Parts: sequence; structure tokens; C-alpha cells
Amino acid sequence: MLVKVHPDNPEARKIDQIAQTLLKGGVIIIPTDTIYALACDLYQYKAFEQIARMKDIRADKANFSLLCSDLSNVSEFTKPFDRSIYKLLNKAFPGPFTFILEASSHLPSVFRSRKKTIGLRVPDNKIVQAIIEKVGHPIIATSLHDMDEIKIYPTDPEEIFEEYNHQVDLVVDGGIGSIVPSTVVDCTGNEPVITRQGLGEIIL
Repeated sequence: MLVKVHPDNPEARKIDQIAQTLLKGGVIIIPTDTIYALACDLYQYKAFEQIARMKDIRADKANFSLLCSDLSNVSEFTKPFDRSIYKLLNKAFPGPFTFILEASSHLPSVFRSRKKTIGLRVPDNKIVQAIIEKVGHPIIATSLHDMDEIKIYPTDPEEIFEEYNHQVDLVVDGGIGSIVPSTVVDCTGNEPVITRQGLGEIIL
């Protein structure tokens, strides 16, 4: 199913439909402030496994991100970190950044891996924000395919629907997406380090 949502004024009825799909264990494709992404509910492990199979990776090795509507969820799912890191997050979010932080024991079982870290995003996208707020907690997301694959990254939601409609429950059409992923900042060491330069520009 392809659901077209207004990027600036997301329709409440459509957002509710999308949120219910996630809460019932569905896998969807959503726009973000960077690239289109696969997404599922934080507490639906079978959906998490389905996405891992689609990307041909083991679920316990998956480096998927947690999409939040704001910074209020960060302390719940991460270990305590320095105030300077909080200031960095506050400056960057919402925006095209993924911050790698140490995961807390409160993280749902879908994310428990040997790495003990979690990628956090607060996308600057009204559709995603509305979905997360309607779901009532963060959602899981990952790019449609690895960015180092030698193929053109899909940006047209109608083309994405044609390619993935038999593998996902719903594709959200929020307009043409970007081909540039988020900037990744690793905050698990002594100093934050940019490990992938993407769309976001930030001074550490």
C-alpha cells in the first residue's frame, strides 16, 4: 500500500493508519530528512527480523537506528553521558545526524547485541515526527540498502513502492527523498568523532 502524506501538514487520519500498521507488527518504508528508510515498531521483534532478512544480515548484528521525536527518550535508552555530549545533541537535533551512544539495560531485546551501542536520530521531518508521536515511543529504522552498494539509491516513493511493495506492509510517500545519508557521530570514546560525513554539518 502506498500512502501519500503531506510533508508540511501530515493528515491525522493517515498518520493514525501508519502508526497502527507499526503497532501491529508491520514493516514500512518512510521518508526522513535524508534518505528513505525501512522502519518498524521498537517492540516488534518479528518485524525487526524481517527487516534484517531483507538486508541479508543477522538480527543480532544489525546496526539499526532508533528514531525519536525529541531528546526526551535519549536518557531512557542510553547510559549517562557528559553534559557536553548533551549540548552537542541539542544543537544537532532535529537534523540529519545519527549519534552512536552506549546503550542502557532498558533497551528492548531487539537491540541487544555484543556491541552495546545504539544509533539515535531525531529527524527533521514532520511526517516522521507525527508517526513517532502517534505510536507513543521511538521506532526502529535503517536505510533501504547499504550506502556502499554500487547502485543508485531510490528517491522516488512511487519507484520505491514498485520495488518493495511485496516485501513491506506500507510505503509512505512524503515526496522525493535525498541520496545523501545522515552524518554519523560516534560518542562512545573520550571525544566525539565523525565516522561518516553525510548531509549534516556539525562542529565538534
